This record gives sequence, structure tokens and C-alpha cells, in this order.
Amino acid sequence: MASPFSDPTFYQDRYPTYAALRERSPVLQIPVDGSTRAAVVVTGYEQARQAFAANLSKDTSAYFADRPSGRSLHPAVAHTMLHTDPPAHTRLRRLAARAFTPTTVDGLRPYIHTLAEHLVGLWEPGDETDLIAHLASPLPVTVICQLLGIPPADRAAIRIWSTDLFATGDHTRIDAASHALADYMTQLIAAKRNSPDTALLSRLIAVRDGDGGRLSEEELVSLGLLLLVAGHETTTAAIGNAALALLQHPDDLEHLRADPHRIPTAVDELLRYDSPVSIATWRHAPEAAQLDETEVAAGTPVFVCPGAANRDPRKFTDPDRLDLNRPDAAQHLAFGHGVHRCLGAPLAHAEIETMLRVLLKRFPGMRLAVPAEELRWRHSRLIRGLESLPVLL
Repeated sequence: MASPFSDPTFYQDRYPTYAALRERSPVLQIPVDGSTRAAVVVTGYEQARQAFAANLSKDTSAYFADRPSGRSLHPAVAHTMLHTDPPAHTRLRRLAARAFTPTTVDGLRPYIHTLAEHLVGLWEPGDETDLIAHLASPLPVTVICQLLGIPPADRAAIRIWSTDLFATGDHTRIDAASHALADYMTQLIAAKRNSPDTALLSRLIAVRDGDGGRLSEEELVSLGLLLLVAGHETTTAAIGNAALALLQHPDDLEHLRADPHRIPTAVDELLRYDSPVSIATWRHAPEAAQLDETEVAAGTPVFVCPGAANRDPRKFTDPDRLDLNRPDAAQHLAFGHGVHRCLGAPLAHAEIETMLRVLLKRFPGMRLAVPAEELRWRHSRLIRGLESLPVLL
């Protein structure tokens, strides 16, 4: 059996594939990545929560130790906090969590709003523009760069490298981007040591240099990269997906415009309806385990699919319908679950909310500039996001 993720049509519309897999079994062993070696794919909601909370390993260095791949992915990208297990993960996450406290995110809201107003203020009624290139991408990348202390002149290159890093199947492009990002972060850390500021990266350097080795130099570079890349790639996809969903449901868009107080709860339904994280980052079973009724042999890769779990009819009534009044929408798994739940979830939520408030106020009559079926989706297994979103203002 061929991998269901190798079909080009999967990237245009993943949900029929997910439904077919879930119908066979919410936990299914199938070939992935063109090999005959089976992996476990989790598409059911309760089973995904179980897998997120299970004793599965994310330590890719341990898993690939005896599987030479010929890849040259930079270690700072290959072995981030996302690819560690407790207690190392616990220590690193505690340090990174300082960037995403409720106080920090609330303090960023005025900056996010001002930035969104600036970006949208460059447009005029009657224009055609690309919401991905001119709002969904620059908004979160600028916010995370501001939080970390990344110089404005470097941000365009970071957007290009980050996009390349998620180019599923193009290993040469991915590996080159990983080295470019790691080299950049290494040089930036050296510059910040000489001229520290009050931004997050300088604070992490202070932890590294002044607290008895709580953070090694390799971990510092890797953590900086993770915060930088994870801090905007999925949010860019989420903003684009949310905007497209509302453009395809004009009655819902009008209701939100008339009552913007509903926007925060609507964001959860938009995240459920078209999750920016389609298949979560790599996990494997370090020893024999059981997920639902499926026995998982030691060493088996496990792919948990939030995009599928959020459309599970056993959890969400009529899951393929956008329902901004859905009472349990906040139970979506777009940000994961358990100890690896997305640290930046509050910041991403704030950015999506702000984008909707500004767009609905400035351009209430906005509509798609091309038929929805002509839109192109990124060729990324991890991220469900548009390459571009042309709209008429």
C-alpha cells in the first residue's frame, strides 16, 4: 500500500484522506514516506489526546542513531526542544515559557494591533492583494522577531529560510535552510553578547552565561531557532486558513463584523475547522505500547494528526461544517495536548484575533479574487497553509 501522504491531491484537501483513514481505524498502521516500514497514524480525537499524553519519545537523535539517512540537517534544527524528552524537555520548556506568559502576551497586544493596522493601512479599497504575503506572513514574523530582538533588516531572509525549512520532500532545500538559520542565530548570539538589549534572546544569553550551565551553548542556539521559527510559521498558516474560511462563509463573516466581541471564541472554531498543524512533529514508541486497541511495537513511528482529530464526528457534531457557535470548539487539538502543547498558543490566538478585528473593520466587503479551487496549498505534511490568498478589497 502506498503512503496516503504521497498523493499530490492530499495537500490540496487533506480531509477526505483523513476521513477514509479514520473510517478504517482511528489508529492505523500504514506505510509512510514511501517505505514499506509501517508507521502508526492517529486520526481519532480521543486517540490523539491519548497519544499526545502517552509515553512516546520525541528524541529523534536516539531514534535515528542507527539509521543513517544521508541528510545534513543542522543539529540545532534537528534536535530542538521539540525533539527532547523529560527531564531535558522540562528544563528547556521552563526557560522558553517566560516568553509566553499571559502578562507578556497582553503587553504585546497593542504592538500587534499597531502592526496590523500599519500593514492593512498600506491597502486601498478596490485593490487586489495577497493576504499571505502582505499580512499573514509579516505580522507573526515581525512580532516574534520583535520579542526576540531580531534586527528588522534580517527579517525578510528569515521568512525565506523558514518557508524552505518546511518544504516536505525537498531535503536539499530543507537542509540548506537549517544551516542558514543556525549560522545566522550563532552570529546573532555573538553580537548580542557584545551589545545586549532587553529582548528575550539577550535574556536567554544571560541565563546561559550566568547560571551555572542551565543552558548549554548548543541548547541556546537551538532554543533561539525554535522560538523564531515555531513562533510564526504555524500562525501564518492559521491566519490564512481563518481568513479563507470566513471568505467562504460570508454570513459568518458579516456576523463577526457586526459583533466583534464574538471574535475570541470564533478563533477556536476557526482553528478546529482548518488546523494549521495537520500532522504533529515526530514521535516514536521507545518500547512496546498500546494506543486505543492497537499494539505499537517498539521503534514504531507515530504520526498524530490534529487536523484529522479536529474533524472526528465522534467528538464534534457535523465536524465538516464551520459553526462559530460551536460550544466545544475550544477543545480542539490545533495546539496539541500534554507536555508538548504549543507554548505560543496564547500569542498565536492574540495575533489571529487582532487580524480579524482589523480586517473586518477596514474591509468588510473583502472577497476572494480567484475561485477557491485555484488556491495553492503548501506542500508540507506538518503545516496546512496556503501559498497565497489573493483577495479583492
